[in-house]
Amino acid sequence: MIRHGQVNGFENFTIYGHTDIDLTEIGYLQMEKLAQQLRFVDVCAVYCSDLKRSVAGAKIICRYHDAPLYPLKDLREMYFGEWEGMTLQQIRERFPDELEKRGRDLLHYAPPGGAESVEHLSRRVMSCFNKILKKHIKAQVIIVAHGAVNRVILCHALGLELTNMFNIHQDYGCLNIIDYFSDHALVRLING
Repeated sequence: MIRHGQVNGFENFTIYGHTDIDLTEIGYLQMEKLAQQLRFVDVCAVYCSDLKRSVAGAKIICRYHDAPLYPLKDLREMYFGEWEGMTLQQIRERFPDELEKRGRDLLHYAPPGGAESVEHLSRRVMSCFNKILKKHIKAQVIIVAHGAVNRVILCHALGLELTNMFNIHQDYGCLNIIDYFSDHALVRLING
């Protein structure tokens, strides 16, 4: 499981969510380096969010594998409603009360404008992820997704409450490795 590479505007801590944004030159290099690292892994499929920052990375990974690529809307980053495209500083200035509400109830709070809550994100992502796991029993797949998506999957694999998801760091272009067995998951690498 991979987080897409660095994106344009990263230095401003912009909240993109479902906003389609391109990778930076460094982002492409991060994905190329990761693709080379994984070139000898026997992969049966590559899945990704349908947003271009994930698709771009997944296509780079696929160059080294004879595996189909499946862009899926359900692997998209969390939708932030009116906060989409705003920097963290802008959100602090314009929505201080909303940020306070979010801090009190991370799981159920949804920003204004029809945004998702963490709980909704988790249901969407885990439903999709479980279908991928069932389809590829005893096979290796690569998923190129987003920071919050990866954190949700990692929390489930580690048996952590979703309220702890932001205690797991996800750098741009990072690698996470999880082995799934019939009765448990084994997390081999986080943010590598």
